[in-house]
Amino acid sequence: MAERSAAELAAPLVELLPPVDFCCAYGSSLLPTTTIKLLWWTTYWELQIPSNGTPRKHYSKWMAHLGPEMVTRVADGVGAGVHFNPFVEWRDKMIKYGVVRMHDLAMDVLTWDRFYLSGRLQKPVRVLIDNWEIRKVNVINLKSATSASLLLLPPEFTEEDLYSKICGLSYMGDLRMLFAEDKNKVKKIVQGSFNLFQSMYRPLLREYASDGLLKMSSLGQQQSFKQECGSSATNYLVSMLPATIQRQIGGKCRVDETGIITPQIIVSSKEEAANCVRKALRRIVMVSSVRQAVSGVLAAGGVNAARYLGKKISKAWTSRTS
Repeated sequence: MAERSAAELAAPLVELLPPVDFCCAYGSSLLPTTTIKLLWWTTYWELQIPSNGTPRKHYSKWMAHLGPEMVTRVADGVGAGVHFNPFVEWRDKMIKYGVVRMHDLAMDVLTWDRFYLSGRLQKPVRVLIDNWEIRKVNVINLKSATSASLLLLPPEFTEEDLYSKICGLSYMGDLRMLFAEDKNKVKKIVQGSFNLFQSMYRPLLREYASDGLLKMSSLGQQQSFKQECGSSATNYLVSMLPATIQRQIGGKCRVDETGIITPQIIVSSKEEAANCVRKALRRIVMVSSVRQAVSGVLAAGGVNAARYLGKKISKAWTSRTS
């Protein structure tokens, strides 16, 4: 199935939304559908949610009445730092867009403290308004995702196995996967965007291979891998994880020659590291998914929230009964 052009995806930006610092299309909107999904980032998002003007009608009545400060409080204090408007009509399309502050994006990408935005940017997106700083920090995010996935994978695996594991990281612990998401969601994302995953991750995989962590061989249109599972390789992968995950793994402190104390994470086996990573991600994702769901109800209003949830449950039910 052909991908949508950047011009088609960017068209709503001109007519609906104010200027932003970075914007990307994600998910099913990359393919020809009736819905376009956008995430956009701004330095001061209160300025992007004016009390008067075009975006106001996208919000629930009580949110529009209380103004941008309340939208910000709900997204920060209740949600995962993102405000979504899921039902914005534009021409013959339905637009779903989320607005995020640049600082919140950078923190989540670098630390995985909420593992919400970082998880989305580990999957293929179509960048519509680019930002060099975001690209730089997201390289760290992709390396962290690769390291976490290698810890969770067996000694031998395929390229599709790796991308499925990377894609599935942000769904571990997500309560929506129990009743409101397509059970084949990860598989569909990976198979539908396999070439895009390759363009994102193959340069990093070559780095891991040159460092002796992976051995690569051709398997048709993809690669197969054998990974080093010894103590040295395992602890190197752990050291590449974000600070939030490392803190939950635990460890010791090391004092160098200058007297500076630095944390030193040492795990005894790959199995121990995998269990720690799995537990940490499930805990973070579960909390973020619940908070974002509650935030969505408050921000969109009960009717829109029920409408959105109904569509998700319908798709989930179809995937389980077909």
